[in-house]
Amino acid sequence: MAKEYDIKGMVEKIKALRKDAEALKEISGGIQAVDRNADRILANVKMLEIDISDAAEIQDK
Repeated sequence: MAKEYDIKGMVEKIKALRKDAEALKEISGGIQAVDRNADRILANVKMLEIDISDAAEIQDK
């Protein structure tokens, strides 16, 4: 039995994560701990974008 996944919903949530992490970095005031952790979040978001966005493109075809 195949499962149904909300790929488009996931793509939207991933975009929101990127936007929030970038905004956090902008308002951090240069606090290194915040900047480094935001960079880590963005690295993880990038991996999600690669994995899920590719799936979304395949699904749209």
